[in-house]
Amino acid sequence: MRVKDVKKVVLAYSGGLDTSVILKWLQTTYQCEVVTFTADLGQGEELGPARDKALMLGIKPENIFIDDLREEFTRDFVFPMFRANALYEGCYLLGTSIARPLIAKRQIEIAEMVGADAVAHGATGKGNDQVRFEVGYYALKPDVKVIAPWREWDFSSRTALIAFAEQHQIPVSKDKRGEAPFSVDANLLHSSSEGKILEEPWEAPDEMVWQRTIRPEDAPDVATEITMEFERGDAVAINGVRLSPAMLLTKLNELGRANGIGRLDLVENRFVGMKSRGCYETPGGTILHVAHRAIESITLDREVAHLKDSVMPRYAEIIYNGFWFSPERRMLQAMIDESQASVSGEVRLKLYKGNTIVTGRRSPNSLYSMKHVTFEDDQGAYDQFDAQGFIKLNALRLRLGAMAGRKGGAL
Repeated sequence: MRVKDVKKVVLAYSGGLDTSVILKWLQTTYQCEVVTFTADLGQGEELGPARDKALMLGIKPENIFIDDLREEFTRDFVFPMFRANALYEGCYLLGTSIARPLIAKRQIEIAEMVGADAVAHGATGKGNDQVRFEVGYYALKPDVKVIAPWREWDFSSRTALIAFAEQHQIPVSKDKRGEAPFSVDANLLHSSSEGKILEEPWEAPDEMVWQRTIRPEDAPDVATEITMEFERGDAVAINGVRLSPAMLLTKLNELGRANGIGRLDLVENRFVGMKSRGCYETPGGTILHVAHRAIESITLDREVAHLKDSVMPRYAEIIYNGFWFSPERRMLQAMIDESQASVSGEVRLKLYKGNTIVTGRRSPNSLYSMKHVTFEDDQGAYDQFDAQGFIKLNALRLRLGAMAGRKGGAL
């Protein structure tokens, strides 16, 4: 990209060292007007300093956007994903992955609003986030110019970043002058830590890595018992108190934190090709995932549940790889949402020393029939003799195979 091609750029801006250097680098390298966008996704940080630093770096007040997106994030991104019970590679609740499309969406909305012709992000050239941001940008504004400084500039170390910051009078906090022990990304759903001291997969993570949960060993010796209410697949209340999506997830986070729930140490396959080790904390999301599966267990038809489970890995991979705005994700989402029409009711859980234990579930739409399942007298509800024909018909192909000499499933 020729630098003269960019007139105004919207930067995803946190106010930290990296994005502050990027801001000044954009001004000096591209000679363009910079608009900053800071998303409040529930990361738990004060966002006022980001505004102050942007002003100090010469950004016009009307070009500074700080948006509270917590409700939209939970309602329109987290909850739809949890209706699918999505787990990447069987473990990861996709806390970072699901935040990127919303940031990309809002960046493009701001770009359209202010007449910007480019957007920029601070993701590196080794990670998944560059893909997630940029695929999102292009899906929503196909002609947008994308600037990815970590793929363009020649800074090769944190020392070089700090030297550039000092040259341009960008404040550098004392804790940034040393090498950060690991990188952290956080939002209302989770926090993730990776890199540096976490790169050796045999080494156990230091306790300082875990920021959102207490150690399970330190959790109370008495279980916390809660009930959760669901409507059409979404959690709507805890212990009888109805809450907005973001407030409900916040409450679950508090409960999960206090009981040491939601830690995950994972080596995963990045979309760009390498394996990486991450330490994730998803306290409220872990509780929500377990509770949602519990209410589905009595409300979903067997074949619907099994079909839904069979497409879940593909759905999770789509989100992990950054294709939230793809037609295949929307197609799968329509199927998943249709499956949730009867997923309403209550789940009772015990939270105890890192565990989320289901102790009860009930629903006005329950498919569980006590009359059919009982080991006592079912008064004719189920004729056990019918099972004989059912078994013989299902075994017929195996019997025919055995008659042809293919005993025991031989090919």
